[in-house]
Amino acid sequence: MLKNRWLIALSAIAIHLSIGAAYAYSVYTNPINEAMGWSTAGITWAFTIMMALAGISAAFFGSFVERQGPRRSAIYAAILFSLGQAGSGLAVAVDSLPLFLLMYGLLSGLGMGIGYIAPVSTLVKWFPDRRGLATGMAVMGFGMGALITAPVAANLMQTITIPSTFYILGAAYFVLMIFGAAYIAPPPAGYMPKNMKKDLASGKKVIKKDLAQLSAKQAVRTRRFWMLWTMMLINTSAGIMMISVASPMAQETVGLTVAAAGTMVGVMGIINGGSRLAWAAVSDYIGRSNVFMIFFILQIIAFATLPIMQSVLLFQLLIFIVVSCYGGGFSNLPAFIGDLFGTKQLGAIHGFLLTTWSLGGIIGPQIVTQIYGRTDSYLPVFYVFLGLVTVAFVISLLIKLDIRRLEKAKQEKVKVA
Repeated sequence: MLKNRWLIALSAIAIHLSIGAAYAYSVYTNPINEAMGWSTAGITWAFTIMMALAGISAAFFGSFVERQGPRRSAIYAAILFSLGQAGSGLAVAVDSLPLFLLMYGLLSGLGMGIGYIAPVSTLVKWFPDRRGLATGMAVMGFGMGALITAPVAANLMQTITIPSTFYILGAAYFVLMIFGAAYIAPPPAGYMPKNMKKDLASGKKVIKKDLAQLSAKQAVRTRRFWMLWTMMLINTSAGIMMISVASPMAQETVGLTVAAAGTMVGVMGIINGGSRLAWAAVSDYIGRSNVFMIFFILQIIAFATLPIMQSVLLFQLLIFIVVSCYGGGFSNLPAFIGDLFGTKQLGAIHGFLLTTWSLGGIIGPQIVTQIYGRTDSYLPVFYVFLGLVTVAFVISLLIKLDIRRLEKAKQEKVKVA
């Protein structure tokens, strides 16, 4: 019996909601610091390790996920991620920071990387008519995970112990991810939804074929792979930079109060999640290459305007725009990979491109930290990122030209045949 593709999407969301909870990490920092006396820097290292490993493991295990299939890969991700979360509670209980780094950093990071890519290539195959919407739903779940976990974890730590909070949440993540893994499966070969078949038969819709069907090894040898990689690196670096310093930046630059800055950060979380679905859905109509061009045009405007902006509301709006482009980049990436390289080894190619996640998580915060440390001002940061996103915009134009060139070459080959 053919599975329901919307339930497949729901399964993917369940997996991504669970691993996305890791973005709520900041709620643990002060309680653990106060209870255990561990340094804030030491506690923060767990998050740094986890985020770095998430991107790296996605790259290393991309081919593994393709071989094992989405269900088995999601089960492995559930075991690793939930063990890492529950094991973090054990580390706090025995007062061991190294164990905490191992559990929250290493195990959760591995689980997050595998769990991130496991459902995505499957969703692209189930939704050939709405690639952007499909991957946007899953990645929206990742972005929204922290919004659910943050208040729950904060309330649990106030009512029960910190270790018990990690145990309960680790068990909840495991159950949710296993439920998602139990249903998720690839579609039959050549699958098309009924409506798409009808539209094609009636001539309402013309199916747009992928540029190529490449393996991961073949993809990384192409020019367009590295153009997409560079665009993602700049987009990710800009977004993570903004997320990492938005509160103090807004307080210092336009005089936002601490409470207002806290509200702004909460809204950023909503935008980070919601924009993933919105931008991905839009891309189904205007194309992925056009969406990336819009990302960089918007960010050029934002970074050019931020240094001279005096309005508190407009300053926040510009920050929201940058965060929106950050979230949209991740949700559009899997569908864009399918367009450019096909679905043959989409998971593996996606994994390679997610190395930009790890690198961006280092580059973005480091740029702002180094510049602010030397100038005692955030204004030069805006100009640096203005230059970077301008470079990314030029690359987005080049990749669009490359796509047109390849499409034209395919058409001429068909005519000759």
